Amino acid sequence: MAVASIGLQTLLTMHVQYSIHQPQRLPCFCKKASNFAAKKLGSPAVCVYRRMHTLKHAAIVRTRKRSVVAASSDPDDEWGEPPEPSANTSAVADDSKEADANAGDDVANLKKALLDSLYGTERGLRASSETRAEVAELISQLEAKNPTPASTEALALLNGKWILEYTSFSELFPLLAAGVLPLLKVGEISQTIDSDAFTVQNSVSFTGPLATTSFSASASFEVRSPKRVQIKFEEGVVSTPQLTDSIEIPESVEILGQKIELAPLQGILRPLQDAASSVVKTISGQPPFKFPIRTDKAESWLLTTFLDKDLRISRGDGGSVFVLVKEGSPLLNL
Repeated sequence: MAVASIGLQTLLTMHVQYSIHQPQRLPCFCKKASNFAAKKLGSPAVCVYRRMHTLKHAAIVRTRKRSVVAASSDPDDEWGEPPEPSANTSAVADDSKEADANAGDDVANLKKALLDSLYGTERGLRASSETRAEVAELISQLEAKNPTPASTEALALLNGKWILEYTSFSELFPLLAAGVLPLLKVGEISQTIDSDAFTVQNSVSFTGPLATTSFSASASFEVRSPKRVQIKFEEGVVSTPQLTDSIEIPESVEILGQKIELAPLQGILRPLQDAASSVVKTISGQPPFKFPIRTDKAESWLLTTFLDKDLRISRGDGGSVFVLVKEGSPLLNL
């Protein structure tokens, strides 16, 4: 009986090992083990083995699900060849691929719908309450399908220049409103991230009848969580104005809803063309003006809630949201 116990213990140990590491060979092993027990240990041992096998099986089911290992293809293996993958396994894999493809199509459609809804809003300045609600809903749907949950662990995606397409940040609205002033246009607003140096640069360009210039604010950032970074602005820079060689005066401008004809002024302002040309060389040769940023609002945090190679959605202090598109992305042409 002691010999039988030792033999049964060996069979059960091998049974557990096959269940965990080579479950596809388990049926073949059980058959051979039962035959071995009957021949070497006697019929009672077979009954004991089968009973103990049943009790052991329940305890290893969960472990077996987590620890499936590919079967050996050694033809000399005494326990036989592993069974061929079932048709159900292939069907599950195909379904998974199809689901991933459908999810990608959903995200692409949502991104297009979001950018379509931003048309004519002047980066959010002129968005109606209905448009804002629509934008908020589309943003929520994209955030639920975020392909990069830990954005700060994907700095390569964050790296580069991002163009602002929309914001709900009210403190930025006065800047956006400057673009509706006569003879002044707010150009590109962007954020450039250098993930190697852990720096951020926010920039905005302005165009007027006499010159073009830009303002930028440089900051450093620290990773505080898988989605959140802490930003500290350190320096502001006003670039050297690039004056135009000739002044282009429009025929008319609109101020407070009133159209004002400027044609009579073109002759009066013509002498300014010569003055502008004379100072171009002087001013353009000056270095940009730099100044330190030391205010209570020099620090803020930014939470990235959606990120892929084309689109980024971030949320800042006070619940403000920013929608940005990567420079060079085809989304900029929609």
